[in-house]
Amino acid sequence: MDEQPGRDPEDEFREMLRAFLSGEGDIDPARLASAAGLPNDPEMVAQLISQLQGALQSSGEGVNWGLALDQAKGIASRTTVVSLGEERAQLEQALNIATLWLAEATSISDLSAPPRLASRTEWVTTTMSIWTQLAEPVATSIADALTSVLQEQAPDELDGMVAGASQLVRNVGGTLFAMQLGQVVGQLSSEVVSGGDIGIPLFTVGDEVQAAMIPQNVGAFASGLDIPLDQVQLYLAVREIAHARLFRHAKWLRLRLLTSISAFAHGIRIDTERLEEVAGDLDPTNPEQLREALTSGALIPPKTEDQLAALERLETMLALIEGWVDVVTAEATSRLPKRDAIAETVRRRRASGGPAESAFATLVGLELRPRRLREAAAMWSAVGQAVGSEGRDALWAHPDLLPTAEDVTDPTALIARLSDPEPPRDDLDQAIEDLLNDADDRPTES
Repeated sequence: MDEQPGRDPEDEFREMLRAFLSGEGDIDPARLASAAGLPNDPEMVAQLISQLQGALQSSGEGVNWGLALDQAKGIASRTTVVSLGEERAQLEQALNIATLWLAEATSISDLSAPPRLASRTEWVTTTMSIWTQLAEPVATSIADALTSVLQEQAPDELDGMVAGASQLVRNVGGTLFAMQLGQVVGQLSSEVVSGGDIGIPLFTVGDEVQAAMIPQNVGAFASGLDIPLDQVQLYLAVREIAHARLFRHAKWLRLRLLTSISAFAHGIRIDTERLEEVAGDLDPTNPEQLREALTSGALIPPKTEDQLAALERLETMLALIEGWVDVVTAEATSRLPKRDAIAETVRRRRASGGPAESAFATLVGLELRPRRLREAAAMWSAVGQAVGSEGRDALWAHPDLLPTAEDVTDPTALIARLSDPEPPRDDLDQAIEDLLNDADDRPTES
């Protein structure tokens, strides 16, 4: 296609996209909405088209994460139950009892901020900053790869158009990614039962971690079990407060965990060769293909050795956290008749993740699952039996004291070290002590 004299190539590309969005081109807006992960709902389709048209007019850099927040809040609000008075009262009572029970199971002190009961919409609003922090490296990498492929594949006669269109492609691609993330987080808001349900403490008051429960989701979780609701509420309340207490006690832990996750995410790069294949096979009338490429993780290449090592360290840390919470929760809930059944359900759910958590994992290339949870719990249990709860909990005082992956596999050496904290004495130590004793025994000059 020859460029028309006097016409800005960027304007030409913008008009082409605008025609697609209005349905005048070959792309059906409803199918474009499907590519963004949205249901075939006229209101949702209209919202998508409006956002994409806004992206055509935007000259800003980066992804507009406000779109993700709006999208997630819209989904969460559609499924939020307005009146949960009885459930909220029961959970408040459960949280109070949980605080008392935990005092018998751990020496780690209570929280300074009172527990919070949150709606699904409040959960989205509070946690979105974490999700965007984790997703931004991948969104940027995808935008860079799209621009690179566009520039490399375009014929020479379209150089002028491509040069002006790169920013438009980034804006439109970023909008689709942000709305896809909003869809996933909105769905996730209906799955989580608490602030620490996925391993990261998401609720804070200032610098302090806050325990939080989502009453609507606790009720949904309990409805699938043949267990009295009050027992489920108590177990989940104890688990959430134990998780929050741990992060309040080990103040370094939250930053270290988020830093490890961010470092891993920043190491993700998009496979441009695979992207070129997708672009070559892409049917312009079937944008679901692009969505499938993005959400399947196919564009994210195999992890490097450095990433695999970082992932192993992260999984060990998550397993240590979840394993400790499991052990402390089991001790604190010994009065609950159905404790073991609830615990097994929680462990299986935590190990497999829900549909939205799986979608988030493929979107950003990272699963926040403690793969060695049972081994870590067994280690903490053995340590507690050997040195007591205070000795067990003291290992969280500093990152250098934390058990290693080898300790999780076999805690024998760790337990021996904790049981006999005095280091073995060698001949040099004895000689120095004898010399000091001789000096002390000599009479002083008057």
